[in-house]
Amino acid sequence: MQHRIIVLGAGYTGAVAAGRLAKRLHRDDVAVTLVNAEPDFVERVRMHQLATGQELTSRPLAAMFAGTGVELRQAKVTGVDVDRRTVAVTGPDGEAEELAYDTLVYALGSGWNDQGVPGTTEHAHEIAGRPGALRLRERLAGLGAGESVVVVGGGLTGLEAATEIAESRPDLDVALAARDGLGDWLSPKGRRHLRKVFGRLGITAHEHTTVTRVDADRVTTADGASLPAAVTVWTTGFAVHPIARATALEVTDTGQVVVDHTMRSVSHPDVYAIGDAALAMGAGGKPLRMSCASGGFTALHAADAITARLTGGKPPKGTIRYFNQCISLGRKEGLIQYVTADDRAVRAALTGRFAALYKELICKGAVWSAANPTFGLPVRRRRALHEQAAGRPGPAETAEASA
Repeated sequence: MQHRIIVLGAGYTGAVAAGRLAKRLHRDDVAVTLVNAEPDFVERVRMHQLATGQELTSRPLAAMFAGTGVELRQAKVTGVDVDRRTVAVTGPDGEAEELAYDTLVYALGSGWNDQGVPGTTEHAHEIAGRPGALRLRERLAGLGAGESVVVVGGGLTGLEAATEIAESRPDLDVALAARDGLGDWLSPKGRRHLRKVFGRLGITAHEHTTVTRVDADRVTTADGASLPAAVTVWTTGFAVHPIARATALEVTDTGQVVVDHTMRSVSHPDVYAIGDAALAMGAGGKPLRMSCASGGFTALHAADAITARLTGGKPPKGTIRYFNQCISLGRKEGLIQYVTADDRAVRAALTGRFAALYKELICKGAVWSAANPTFGLPVRRRRALHEQAAGRPGPAETAEASA
């Protein structure tokens, strides 16, 4: 009987995890199923480019996983029962179905977070996914010269959105509202370059500004000021998919699944969570932030841990660490901020055109890894032990539990 692995979500982390599992495990022993609501892979790190009218390469999931041994199911996940080990899904035709698993990889990711600010749902645009980016694209295309755009949020997404919009539409009045100082987490060199690019692109930075309300033509700040905004782009952070919170899994107040160093749920050992969906600890005992920078490594960690436990090997050790933060500032400028293992900026930073090329290589590498899920790995399909294939703990897991 095959051990059934179901991976929920075919973003960067889910696609990488499914492909690595298919490459590492013998098909006679293990069946890998990848469930995703949409038929195409979405390059989420390029949504600011899509919003400004740039065309992205179409990447159908069926083509990506053809011949890999991964069974692709297009369906929306509507529920997970971790006690019965089942996933409830609804197909494109509206037909409900229940899928049974022995091991679950939860990679449903995150969406935009309106922070509960009045008017955001009705009037703000978001670029956390393709539908939102396309809506913003249509709205920006309809703006006339001199109209105002306010990007709310001074994090990486906000910086990339503001600079991309200002570069592609120099006729617009673009502003960014940041709760803290502009790029205040960066090194002095990084902050200087960021301000230089903002000045060159004509972007107004409203620093130490908290937006408390969004209307159709303006945003209101905590000090009572009103900023004109024909379009408001909301980038203040991400909220995880709500499915996990509705299960018996141990989750945080934000709905992230609490996992150990192998990305396995601390409450349900047959469930792994990766990417934004997981609360995983990184270097220095600090939680990994929601980002592509750490998401891919959590996928590799989980896939290798599952492989080891099914085949009687030793799960991977080590802590996921950071190396740099890669920020695109339009198509011609970039900023690579080098960081410590626990994500604190150091003095070194790469700026300018070379940094833009570096960031582009990172983006291409990320999508290539997801679009070619089994390429480049040595063929080492291992046979699952009988106990693990049947869903029972084997010697490796028993040794772990007693350690």
